[in-house]
Amino acid sequence: MMMLEEKTVYFEKFDEEKNTVKVLELVREYAEKNNIRSIVIASTRGFVAEKALEILDPERFNIIIVTHVSWFREGVKQEFNEDLHSNLIERGVKVITAAHALGGICSAVDKKYGGLSPGGLIANVLRTFCEGMKVAVEIALMATDAGYVKPGEDVIAVAGTGRGADTAVLITATVSRRFFDLRVKKILAKPIY
Repeated sequence: MMMLEEKTVYFEKFDEEKNTVKVLELVREYAEKNNIRSIVIASTRGFVAEKALEILDPERFNIIIVTHVSWFREGVKQEFNEDLHSNLIERGVKVITAAHALGGICSAVDKKYGGLSPGGLIANVLRTFCEGMKVAVEIALMATDAGYVKPGEDVIAVAGTGRGADTAVLITATVSRRFFDLRVKKILAKPIY
């Protein structure tokens, strides 16, 4: 019987700066050790994306930043910093701003009919792990849908609870229409708060 032991980091307290830096350093170390090329990162305003540029080398990794969809916040076209967006593109980082894989039309159905759509149900099940798990799965789907990673490729998805990053997951990616082919292989970090 073969058995593999690896550590998982659990965050006990919210700390946007410290948790984000720790997650990104852990991701870099794991990706280098295990030859993972693609790292998909959720960043609403740009803080996590800026930290990623400090810690992860865009020439070494396929870095994909996933922002909130436009108009996510009432009256705000885009929360993500425009200058940072341009800087990321110049550095070879991909940026996705698109309908959220588990949201979009599903959210509209939930609101209009007061029920829980399949996407809403899946999102709520993933939240039982933590908010970051739901986002990590969602952004891995979005990056594959956008063509920035290949179906079947192992990627690390980085997300968080509220602000910053506190979750990192190794995922075998797939496109959203084949959601049930996705595999969460390892949890590298997650909050317990």
